[in-house]
Amino acid sequence: MPLDQNGRTAPLIVAVSLFMENMDSTVIATSLPAIARDIGTNPLALRLAVTSYLLSLAIFIPASGWTADRFGARNVFRIAIAVFILGSIGCALSHSLTDFVAARIFQGIGGAMMTPVGRLIVVRSIDKKLLLNAMSLLTIPALIGPICGPPLGGFITTYATWHWIFIINVPIGLVGIALATRFIPDIRAQYPYPFDLVGFILSGVAIGGLSFGLSMMGLAYLPNGVVAALIGVGAVSGAAYVFYALRAPAPILDLRLLQRPTFRASIFGGFMFRLGVGALPFLLPLLLQLGFGLSPFQSGLITFTSALGSMFMKAAATTILKYFGYRNVLLYNSVISAVFIGACATFVHGMPFAAMIAILLVGGFFRSLQFTSVNTIAYAEIDAPVMSRATSMVAAFQQLSLSTGVAIGALVVELTLRLRHSTAMSVTDFPPAFLAISLLSAAAALIFMQLPTDAGAELSGRQLVRQTQTDKLA
Repeated sequence: MPLDQNGRTAPLIVAVSLFMENMDSTVIATSLPAIARDIGTNPLALRLAVTSYLLSLAIFIPASGWTADRFGARNVFRIAIAVFILGSIGCALSHSLTDFVAARIFQGIGGAMMTPVGRLIVVRSIDKKLLLNAMSLLTIPALIGPICGPPLGGFITTYATWHWIFIINVPIGLVGIALATRFIPDIRAQYPYPFDLVGFILSGVAIGGLSFGLSMMGLAYLPNGVVAALIGVGAVSGAAYVFYALRAPAPILDLRLLQRPTFRASIFGGFMFRLGVGALPFLLPLLLQLGFGLSPFQSGLITFTSALGSMFMKAAATTILKYFGYRNVLLYNSVISAVFIGACATFVHGMPFAAMIAILLVGGFFRSLQFTSVNTIAYAEIDAPVMSRATSMVAAFQQLSLSTGVAIGALVVELTLRLRHSTAMSVTDFPPAFLAISLLSAAAALIFMQLPTDAGAELSGRQLVRQTQTDKLA
């Protein structure tokens, strides 16, 4: 029996953690140049702070499903928020790039458990027919974080110090712990499967080696041989994990779930789409601050419009999916969303800020629809016994794609700088990066077109709508 019949209580509580995490990621994006100056490093080098956090998420997320089944989702959720708070304090106390990256990794361990376990609480506590509404309800409060993040981070960085952008996580996290203690039931599996230690090590080395190695390319932070070794070890470990997981009885990332068409499309199509989404919040503040010379506060006031567009879409996503269906929305909207990411390549000197804001606003509208569609279609064919493994796998691939997107975006900027034989970034260095990640995001359409026409009908209610129309014609 579902624990949350109306689909509202659990999503709103989990949204507190999503609010904190989303605000944290957007706050730091607008503050990267200021942080780089203070700790004595290059702004592009701070992609390590972004990718190390995402890398930490990707490595530890696979263990989140088993941990929630074994120790209870509520307990793991509360501990994860506490770890995230401690990591935030560590970021605020950092005085070097090494300190900052280490604190972000610790913060990522908390996020690795916090977000997927929160999503698991939602999908297990409500009826599947209410999942689309619940996911939309879940993300509306969470989107307040990205809306507040850029201008708040810019304001704090401009008129105070960047350290305070991490301290604000403390009261928000404490509220989340209190609400979880009061309202979330102790959801856990009756018979949890054994922990897959071999799979955890292999998947961790694979994800860590590939993500971190790609993010280090061209940075001169480590020797080229070490970077190549990281990528090579990651690739070999990935292949070894595939061989192992297809034979293990309960692998930590169950690749057999990919036999379900909707889950497979969510994993691979979502990965391609999020490459652009991951790079955008990293590249855009750098362009506005280093290319246009705007202050962090001015940059934040412009970039927050993307999240504002996302907010508007959430109210309409359920209706759009009901009448057009998952396949049509995922297929055509992936191309539309990619076009608006590529449109950021037109941001040049002399372009009115109103035009930039319009592109970001409308682009955020369509990206939000794609997020809702990708995140919910994953569970269309997933049964309760494997829900925790599915949630872990979705979250792991999501974070891996975001980390890869940041690495690709930064790498293209660096290659453009080398072609110009320059070390100072300007506006002209960013268009190739926006176009590259736009094309990668658009490639998701090739995956979504393979979905059956009735994919996700139970979630969207499209079958019911079509049946009603048929009855009227009869």
